[in-house]
Amino acid sequence: MTTEPDSFPRRHARTQRFTLGAPRSFTVAPEGSRVVFLRSRSGTDRANALWVLDLAGSAERLAADPRALLGGATEDLSPQERARRERSREGGAGIVGYATDTAVELASFALSGRLFTAELQAGTARELPTPAPVIDPRPSPDGRHVAYVAQGALRVIGAEGEGDRALAEPDGESVSYGLAEFIAAEEMGRSRGFWWAPESDRLLVARVDDTPVRRWWISDPAQPERDPQHVPYPAAGTPNADVRLFVIGLDGTRTEVAWDRARYPYLARVHWSAAGAPLILVQARDQRSQLYLAVDPDTGTTRMVHADEDPIWLDLFPGVPCWSPSGQLVRIADEGGARRLAVGERPLTGAQLHLRAVLDVSDDDVLVSASAGQEAAAPETGEVHVYRVNELGVERLSEEPGVHSAVRAGDVTVLVSATPDRPGATVRVLREGKPVATIPSYAEDPGMSPRVTLTEGGARRIPCAVLMPRDYHSDTPLPVLLDPYGGPHGPRVVAAHNAHLTSQWFADQGFAVVVADGRGTPGRSPAWEKAVRGDFTVSLDDQIEALRDLAKTHPLDLTRVAIRGWSYGGWLAALAVLRRPDVFHAGIAGAPVTDWRLYDTHYTERYLGHPAESPQAYAKSSLITDDGLSAAAEPHRPLMIVHGLADDNVVVAHALRLSSALLAAGRPHEVLPLSGVTHMTPQEQVAENLLLLQVDFLRRALHLA
Repeated sequence: MTTEPDSFPRRHARTQRFTLGAPRSFTVAPEGSRVVFLRSRSGTDRANALWVLDLAGSAERLAADPRALLGGATEDLSPQERARRERSREGGAGIVGYATDTAVELASFALSGRLFTAELQAGTARELPTPAPVIDPRPSPDGRHVAYVAQGALRVIGAEGEGDRALAEPDGESVSYGLAEFIAAEEMGRSRGFWWAPESDRLLVARVDDTPVRRWWISDPAQPERDPQHVPYPAAGTPNADVRLFVIGLDGTRTEVAWDRARYPYLARVHWSAAGAPLILVQARDQRSQLYLAVDPDTGTTRMVHADEDPIWLDLFPGVPCWSPSGQLVRIADEGGARRLAVGERPLTGAQLHLRAVLDVSDDDVLVSASAGQEAAAPETGEVHVYRVNELGVERLSEEPGVHSAVRAGDVTVLVSATPDRPGATVRVLREGKPVATIPSYAEDPGMSPRVTLTEGGARRIPCAVLMPRDYHSDTPLPVLLDPYGGPHGPRVVAAHNAHLTSQWFADQGFAVVVADGRGTPGRSPAWEKAVRGDFTVSLDDQIEALRDLAKTHPLDLTRVAIRGWSYGGWLAALAVLRRPDVFHAGIAGAPVTDWRLYDTHYTERYLGHPAESPQAYAKSSLITDDGLSAAAEPHRPLMIVHGLADDNVVVAHALRLSSALLAAGRPHEVLPLSGVTHMTPQEQVAENLLLLQVDFLRRALHLA
């Protein structure tokens, strides 16, 4: 008897979107002898192990196996570790993160709240005796100590397991040392709370006091016997955590770093290397001004290295600020209408590139990732490439169309490339630009290739992806499903195969699927991204413009148009059916932000301002205020609202308040609560059935056979 193959929704859920088994988190030894990385053993195995690739013989070896280290026991994660993984959208298990010393000879990581180290050359791993639960262990640069956080205290232990002690212990009920506060991890891209000195004799340590932050209760009504979580959540316009920074020596000395915390309360970035004094980037609450400060670690005093101002907002970027080996400040800045790389006071790139991140800085060049800028010779819709930049010019290292990133040390570069015509990503190791090895992926093949066209729509040249059913071979117009995210930091129109798998599955159910990245999404210029300032609803305008323009050249049935989305995309889907029922005939709003006053400070105030100063911006972008509901037009359109009850990012109050407002207004809708589910929906059965239920709803709402 033959068994039916698993459906795409089931395989998609089981493989965590076909990411399990793919190598990730690369570190290159400074002398270029080996590459360290994480990878699980198969495309359905969630447990990542630590691996080493020795470049001399291109041989892989296992450095740490989580199942062996835990003796086969099931992982037991603390609430703090679960929260950290939720902030980073980490759905894996086993070793999900690690850190190394400078020589990349010693690695440390946490498993089930226990501290382990791995000798990367010897290939041995062992547990160190520490209090639990351990969070974010990091070796000192010289490999002689490991610092970590346990129960809110920053602690240190010898690499041989000796001398464990606390360097900083909580001095209040809501105080912790060495951890990133909620908005740093969720919105600033700063997941760390301590940094070793290059000499390994002291650390910079963040002290976070959540006392000022208002508390919310998050519970699971399906489990009434469980206590609810009492969590600090800094909603827009309310107090943030109080964040201070200290230099703490291994000998117990402690010096506070001084800056104008009242004017610049956000500690956005910290960098400490042998190239200069500790460097911090601090931001004003309105994010329109920021300072780059050099720290004297002996006295805690700071001096200004550079200051930025922007009338709209200042973005934060991965990899910067930092010092070049010669001691010059490396930063990314929006200047002259373009997003440029600057070393010292000299910009090294122009409007041809739109900088995304700094990947590495050497004596000779800066390695960056960037997309084509507004003055690029030809559009490269959805592409991101790796470039070498120096005073002599710009050289592109990634060749084929796609989305590329890299990790580099010395003359060895690990180039990760996702392309439209190939599943997953290819990982190549280059030495002096020439391939010397590949790191295989064990990720499952999705078993289908998206029939996707990357294009532009409308007068604004909005980046778009159009997907048709793979068995469609006629000119008969198809019902349309818009499948956007549509907001800041969430590009969906990318030149990569796996990014379009779910959209293709929806297309194969009989839809023409359109994905559009309108203003506000990472694009070709700072002006494009900053066009949403004070008014998120321009995102909806761009979805409509792209849809109508694409209908001129694609078989789109504009009498049957639906929209689905998650998070910002969920808000956009609900906004579409409420405000523009003349265009949209059904919507699925997943984990939608319905009232931006309930979302966090750093994100929301960047775009809409402080709610006390810009109430009209919040009202216009809200789905449930008087302004929001009064703008809802006739006729009623079917709307499904989906939300995880355990979501601590976009809390379920958003969905419940929208449902209550719609009920009071007499507007029919459906609500699908997901018990025990957070913002990620990693559970296999939930993720699978969620896709199937959405298709069923769309067929009913659009009256499809």
